[in-house]
Amino acid sequence: MQERSRVLGWVRLALVYAFIGALLDVSHPTPVLFWSGAALVLAGEAIRMWAAGHLTKSVRLITSGPYAYTQNPLYLGRLLILTGLAIAARTPAYLNLVALAAGYAVFFGYYIPRKLRVEGARLARLHGEAFEAYHRSVPILIPALRRRTEGRERWSFSLMVRNQEPLVIAGVGLALAVLAWKTAHP
Repeated sequence: MQERSRVLGWVRLALVYAFIGALLDVSHPTPVLFWSGAALVLAGEAIRMWAAGHLTKSVRLITSGPYAYTQNPLYLGRLLILTGLAIAARTPAYLNLVALAAGYAVFFGYYIPRKLRVEGARLARLHGEAFEAYHRSVPILIPALRRRTEGRERWSFSLMVRNQEPLVIAGVGLALAVLAWKTAHP
């Protein structure tokens, strides 16, 4: 079962990258849309880097850094990146907005409910009442305006690297570079 999940994860990731590549290929970004989208992409990646530098999967309950404001900062970052890329990658017939709507449908209709169900059950099993208290006090996706937990662990570059965020940074950087080039060479 574990190997099947890993293979399905790689297939899903390959499909996402192929979809983004196709969107970038047909895009005709304008400077205003590029910079607006890039701002969201960079904000999303900054949140992901912050979160990845705090995350120790299944070892302990993480309540520090962005996890003090939202239970799912990595997903929030992913959502901002998706939104930013769709805005920046203007296409004929608004295909970019259709892609964004499809992305939101998959994200909110399948991905988030599944992740919350699977991860919530795993975290509840591993951390018991500590997770239940955290789950009750910290918003699931949209961050609280003030810190909701007392976690004070420091951000770690090596943890961010171990959580493979540099791969996401490289992909985001490549997508933004393609869009910037297309913006400068319409």
